[in-house]
Amino acid sequence: MKKPVIISLSIFIGAYCAPLCAAPNSSIDLDEPKTIVADKIEYNVRDSKIETFGKTTITTQSGQTLKLNNTTVADNGTQIAGQDIELWLGEHFYISAEKITRDDDITTAIDAMFTACNGCDSFGNAWEISATTIKHDLDTRNLYFHNPVLWMYDVPIFWFPYYYMPDPGVKYRSGLLMPDLNSTNNMGTQINLPIYISLSPYHDATITLSYLTKENPLIQAEHRLNTEHAEFRTNGSFTHNMAGENRWHIFNNDVIELGEYARAKIALERTSDKTYLQKYGFYNDQPYLDSGAQIELFGQSGYVVADTHIFQELRDATQTEATVNGNILPNIRGVYQTAPIFRETYALLLSDILAVDGHDNTSMQRVIGDAKIISPWTLWGGNRITFGLDARYDVYNFQNYDLIDTPDFTGMKNRFLPSGFVEWGLPLFRPGTNWTQIIEPRARLTAMRHTKTQELFALNNDSAGALLSDLTLFSNNRFSGYDLWENGTFADYGVRVATYRSSGESGEVFFGQSYDLSGRAETDPNSGFHQGASDYVGRVAFDNGTWFALNSRFRLDRDTLALRHIETDGRIGTSQNYIYVGHIWAQQLDEAFLGQDVNETSGGLRIQLTDRLSLNFNAIYNNTFHQFQRHSGELYYKHPCYFLSLGYRRDYAIRQDYSGRATVQFRFGLDY
Repeated sequence: MKKPVIISLSIFIGAYCAPLCAAPNSSIDLDEPKTIVADKIEYNVRDSKIETFGKTTITTQSGQTLKLNNTTVADNGTQIAGQDIELWLGEHFYISAEKITRDDDITTAIDAMFTACNGCDSFGNAWEISATTIKHDLDTRNLYFHNPVLWMYDVPIFWFPYYYMPDPGVKYRSGLLMPDLNSTNNMGTQINLPIYISLSPYHDATITLSYLTKENPLIQAEHRLNTEHAEFRTNGSFTHNMAGENRWHIFNNDVIELGEYARAKIALERTSDKTYLQKYGFYNDQPYLDSGAQIELFGQSGYVVADTHIFQELRDATQTEATVNGNILPNIRGVYQTAPIFRETYALLLSDILAVDGHDNTSMQRVIGDAKIISPWTLWGGNRITFGLDARYDVYNFQNYDLIDTPDFTGMKNRFLPSGFVEWGLPLFRPGTNWTQIIEPRARLTAMRHTKTQELFALNNDSAGALLSDLTLFSNNRFSGYDLWENGTFADYGVRVATYRSSGESGEVFFGQSYDLSGRAETDPNSGFHQGASDYVGRVAFDNGTWFALNSRFRLDRDTLALRHIETDGRIGTSQNYIYVGHIWAQQLDEAFLGQDVNETSGGLRIQLTDRLSLNFNAIYNNTFHQFQRHSGELYYKHPCYFLSLGYRRDYAIRQDYSGRATVQFRFGLDY
């Protein structure tokens, strides 16, 4: 017999502590913080059941919210039944059903619908899944669908006999991810099915099975592990192609913190052959692969880095100066800067140990010791004077090495490279109401020992050649690398004009030149260096702080002022809508190694067509040969509840068994 009793919520402490029948719009605690809110609530003492009438809202201890009519709650809240039900699992996630029952941790919805996109569009849910039965297991946090149908905007898309997924409260769960589709001109259609494996909140992996219509299947794998002091990343792929070849790649990158002042890195980059990465879409314009390890030691005033590199060449033909001509086993570099000796004067100590295991039974070991004293001074009128002394000593050991003047040399070589410099600068400021202007003339005289030709033995060991630019002025060594070294006394001079204001606009112009006071060693005629005065170099930059930016650096012939080299990049637009263009042109003299002018244009755009739809395009065009190197584009739609994209990429490279690649990719995924 039901005995209605009215009781105040404020004194209701224990679940079922007294029989009651709540007045309309009352709420009661079942088992803190479980609550029931209904138009009318009755409690049956004998059967330990709660019955509600009219609209009812039940909030469970796990945070679920059930909205239903005419409800029965039994067994201390573990069994719930009702009609016209909505089970809310989050702000936009709910299950609606004609009937729902709950038995312990299992909630069963009959003739149900699930969506994670409630209210995302004013004209209906973007997607929802209907099913004859949906079960939610609170223990496993899974949703199980029987005879599910995916609907998009009330249109049925596809049907599965059975499907399950983690509920929206689960951050990581193993299972199938959304497939994506590629189509290429040389391997046909590629269907990628990724499988996600969650090992812990900090450890997971993805295995992707790829079916190709014109090639054998491809397996891809990616492994990720984060620990308190380390990060491990590995990805790779494998296929046994129709030609009977095993083709593969593996990339690994690990970072391990060894304490506050030490860090280790491990890298592995290998592939089965030169064209595999390009043919299967893993190529990222890298000319070679670099495997090795590195240890870094930091201090307040110095650091030491030891690393090794084992290279795998991917190019068919390379220039001598830029070729990776051996494995580095190892390279150890150390730098230490003293505290100020007096005023702002300090000493800088550098050491470098390098061992190169070359090809064809060649090898080289090198030891460099370098000590510098730098003394900057600020004098009257804002004049800045900096003095520097540098003493460097190199010792080389060669085995079967081709030097400049001695082929197939084996033995020891050494050289002493003392130098000194004095540098002057005078920044002149002119503050204004809107703009602040700066004019800074700058000059530097560098004096060093004029070495003999035979002491330039290491011309091509680690140096990619000489190229004069605004970035190489005002330096002891205007060449790249350690081995190729300046020879004699030279002067650098130039002037910088800059202007800026607090609202973000800025502009800059620089123009300068170098002058060799000693007879210099012969260098590439394209470098911009000559006997005496060099070519002119400069840069121009402007940024209005919002929608326009332009940067350009250039080199002009010293006699005719003809343009010899220019690199320019510009951007117009905002982060949502923009166009960018880049261009590089370098004249190649007839007697130079390359022979043909470098003339390349790159560009791209992004257009936000709507709040959710955007268009991207990128391209690189070789003006010398009048053809694209590659171009790509993507139409991307980002909805709060899903995304889809249609993109393509066209590569025009021709190398061995690889002849261009046109790829069309379609991707779709649900967000919840």
